[in-house]
Amino acid sequence: MEYPQKMKVGDLRLFYGDFQALKGISLVIKERQITALIGPSGCGKSTFLRCLNRMNDTISGVRISGEVLLDGQDIYAPDFDVVNLRQRVGMVFQRPNPFPQSIYDNVAFGPRVLGMHRERSLDDLVRISLEGATLWEEVRGDLKGSALELNAGQQQRLCIARVLAVEPEVILMDEPCSALDPEATLAIEDLMRRLEQDYTIVIVTHNMQQAARASDWTGFFWLGELIEYGPTGQIFINPAEELTEEYITGRAG
Repeated sequence: MEYPQKMKVGDLRLFYGDFQALKGISLVIKERQITALIGPSGCGKSTFLRCLNRMNDTISGVRISGEVLLDGQDIYAPDFDVVNLRQRVGMVFQRPNPFPQSIYDNVAFGPRVLGMHRERSLDDLVRISLEGATLWEEVRGDLKGSALELNAGQQQRLCIARVLAVEPEVILMDEPCSALDPEATLAIEDLMRRLEQDYTIVIVTHNMQQAARASDWTGFFWLGELIEYGPTGQIFINPAEELTEEYITGRAG
């Protein structure tokens, strides 16, 4: 099956002052597929991920060139609505970061800010989002309880529910399992597979087994360059680049 493109990145370059962190990255992100970004620490994976919803805009001294298209529109165009972008392209961070509020208020936060509750029942939005993050059955009896009392795996799924609540099209995940135990990690991977039926997902991971298990496409970054990008099976079984094979087999990085 041929999946249409959701995002297209062309010759993307990013500088922190005089330091070039991304060197001409070009790739296509397919709709309703999971794309994993692998590579050693400091190779530009997370920097690239943050370019996809302009999170790097908040860092002083950053300069970016090239283009990032979302449904054919350049998100770096001067007239592109950044608030709308971050609704359409949500982010899940490395460590669970629930707000010090109730479970309900965490999920309801985005819809309230965006005024979505004026058109739809907030209770329904919260329930549907928690169901989407496979958390509803575990918390339905205590929605007013503190989100901080959940365990780490539940907190990360709550953060995913918080993203789902604003009805995004793309979900970015920056090492979402690095702070979790193996059981919680597998739960997040299973959840990702469910979510890709409706969402485009891009995940940064240091865990190559996770990339092999959970993704459809894999990009290998090295020193700010995209060395190789393709179907996950090809990247892990028959990579085209020697450096990719050396990294995957542990001989490099």
